[in-house]
Amino acid sequence: MQDSYFVVFLLTKKTRMKRLILTIIIGLLALSGLKAQYTGAIGLRGGLSQGITFKYLNAGSSGFEFIGATRYKGMNLTLLYEMHNSLGGVENLYFFYGFGAHLGYYDIENTNWELEEYETGNKVIIGGDVILGIEYVFADIPLSLSGDWKPAFNFIGHKNFWGDSAALSVRYTF
Repeated sequence: MQDSYFVVFLLTKKTRMKRLILTIIIGLLALSGLKAQYTGAIGLRGGLSQGITFKYLNAGSSGFEFIGATRYKGMNLTLLYEMHNSLGGVENLYFFYGFGAHLGYYDIENTNWELEEYETGNKVIIGGDVILGIEYVFADIPLSLSGDWKPAFNFIGHKNFWGDSAALSVRYTF
């Protein structure tokens, strides 16, 4: 009796898997006709700080990017206003720049900062950011690749300049 339940479970699992694969294939075929310019994009950001990135572009050449990243056993949330422009007449290649702010915290003992003897635990930081980057948006698949440099200055918390925040991002565009 238990064997028959197991067979039914396997058959339904295979059926669900077939439906999922079919749905993914239909979705990819439908998305293949997308234009290179997108309204939204979500993906992964990798560098010294890694995390997620979400971009929203309006009908013009500007938009917003949200970055949630980890570093020094802490978390940093950044919101940027960005402008996008075509680069060198190459189709689907864009240069972007912008500015914004961040809020986060870090485990002070896991940093490479010069510390006072009494500094331990988490440190809250608030600061400003700028970003410069290049993005390529694929015409045939809903994907974009970008590289950027995002220097930042902390105004509250550990006050200093961070010039080492370069990253590569891969995003699903929609």
